[in-house]
Order: sequence, then C-alpha cells, then structure tokens
Amino acid sequence: MPNTRRPERSTSHRTPTTHATRRARSTATSPHPPARAQSERARFAKQAAVGRMFVPSALTILAICAGLTAIRVTGTGDINAAMGLVVAAALLDGLDGRVARMMGATTRMGAEIDSLADAINFGVVPALIVYLHLMPDEDIGWAFTLIYCCAIVLRLARFNTLLDDDEAPGFTRDFFIGVPAPAAAIIALLPIGLSQQFGSGWWTSVPVVGGWLVFVALLAVSRVPTASLKAASVPPRALAGLLIVVAIGAALLLTFPYVLMIIAIVGYLLHIPFAWRNRRWVAERPEHWEDHPAERRAQRRAIARAQPGRRRRLTTGGKSQARLGLRRPTGVVAAPDGPAPDDPATDVAPPPESPPESPDDPSSQENH
Repeated sequence: MPNTRRPERSTSHRTPTTHATRRARSTATSPHPPARAQSERARFAKQAAVGRMFVPSALTILAICAGLTAIRVTGTGDINAAMGLVVAAALLDGLDGRVARMMGATTRMGAEIDSLADAINFGVVPALIVYLHLMPDEDIGWAFTLIYCCAIVLRLARFNTLLDDDEAPGFTRDFFIGVPAPAAAIIALLPIGLSQQFGSGWWTSVPVVGGWLVFVALLAVSRVPTASLKAASVPPRALAGLLIVVAIGAALLLTFPYVLMIIAIVGYLLHIPFAWRNRRWVAERPEHWEDHPAERRAQRRAIARAQPGRRRRLTTGGKSQARLGLRRPTGVVAAPDGPAPDDPATDVAPPPESPPESPDDPSSQENH
C-alpha cells in the first residue's frame, strides 16, 4: 500500500508562546500603554529628580561640615588642618552650583541653602579662626570679628537681590559687585598665612590684624567691580603657558603652600584696578553690552590701535635716533663725484665758522 502518512512538521524554528510573551507583544503594539507602565515611569522620573537635587545639596552640607570642623580644629591648635578645611569648603561651594546646573537641579531651596552655607563658611568661620589664633581674649579683636561677619552677611543679601534683576545689562554677568564671599574669606586669612610662613611680627599684632579684617569687610560690601571666572576664557595659544603656571602652583602647594596663598591673594588684589577699568569701558558703550568678553577685548584693542595719541607715542623714538646721531633715509642718492650743484635737496647751508682759537688755549694744541 502506498505510504499515506503525512510528513512531520519541523518545529526547530518555532518558539513556544507563553503568557508573558503575549502580554509583552500586546503592550508593544498597543497605542496606549497601560496605566501601570505610566505610573512606573512617573515614579522613576520622580526618583531621578530627587537624586539630581540630592547631589548638589549634599555637597553644600559637606561644605558646612568642613567649615565648622575648621573652627573646632583651630581650638586644638592644628591651624594647618583648619586652613585646609577652609579651602575644601571653598572648593565644595564652587562645585555645588556647577553640579546643580549640569544636572538640571537648580531650585530655590538649593539657592537658599547655598547662601546660608556661604554665610557660615566664609563669614563666621574665617573670622573665628583669625580671632582664636591671633587675637584670643581681645575685646577689640572680637569687635573686628563681628564687623567682618556682618559685612559678609550684608554682601550675600545684596547678591541675592541682584539675582532677581532681569533687566540688568548682559555685561553685568561678567563682574561681581564687591569681592565675593569665598575670595574675601581667603583674603581675611592672610595674617595667618604670614604668621605660618614668617613667624610672629608686626603683621600679627592686634591692630594690624583687626584693620585687615575691616579692610576686607569694606571690599566685600563695596561696589568695586571684580572679575568673574565665568567670563574667563583661555585662547589655544596660551594653553601651554597656563599648564606651566598650573605646574608651578602644584609645586608650591606641595612644598610652600602659604607662599602660594600669599601670591594668590596679592594677584587677586592687583587685578581689581583692571576689572574696574574694563567695567567702566563697557558701561560707557551700550553697543557692546551683550557681546562676549573676548569680543569686547578685541574691540578695545582695535580702538586703542586707532587712537591718534597712541601713534604719537609710537613716533617718539625719533628723539632717541637724534641723540644717537642717526638720520632717516631721504631717498636721494648722491652722485659719485659729489652732489649736483643745481639739486635743491642737497643745497645745505655751510656750518658756521668757528671762532679763532686762542694760542693760550690748551685744547688747541696738537698732540705729537
């Protein structure tokens, strides 16, 4: 009899269909995902937002802890550790805002926490460190300490009010009004750096230290413009030189940290006149208010080169040439046998006749 059995079907390329697989296919092909999937996405988004807000706020809290620990360490006599903790607090304060902007977690609460942390770390902490280390049990020293703390609080309050000014010109973002609180804290600690590097002297006396605190407090609440690091840009041709400066700074940090501190403070104070001049220049020219700082610097150099007064200053080198007996080329070439008699350019008046020499004049005698 002929074989009427049907051939077996191949099942090597078939996968069993389970309940989970069918559910996944239906979810993928459905135009509207189920409510459970939407709730899970919302929960994940909320957790991500909480995580983004946690990181910068945690950095701010760590900065507060570092600053308050610096006061405790100062009481035990370890001033080097206290200075290191203040620098760490300043670095953490600079990181929390940048991390918040990078993660998209800038909130009003984070701004308030950051402002309160600045009041503690850069107002209370450096003033108490200077008082406990250089002016202990001095009533006038405590008065100077209070003046500095109140000035930093006033400076932060003014800074917070200026943040809400949406009508300010664009160039105002490139300058601070007064010395920022972190920079003021480092400058206020200059007497401690001098004492650690050079020992005790007139720079550690109570009047000098107190006067320095008052001076820094006035810089903080003043309206003197200072440059902002946000406006700083490094051209490619200056990258090698900047790396060399970084290497020198790292070497000083590891060997002579207080020398590096003194150099940084002096350099920062010296930049203030230049920042004041730059701000006045751009404030007088509304057409450059919204330009990038690099564009404004290029415009300023171009205007300076086009000023006629600069050209006059550049041509003053003729006096030096006259003193050396040099003459500018006139473009007139003399004939081989002497100047032409009819050439007016070579018609030079003869020098005046010298008076007759006296026979008694020793300078008229010839040396044989």
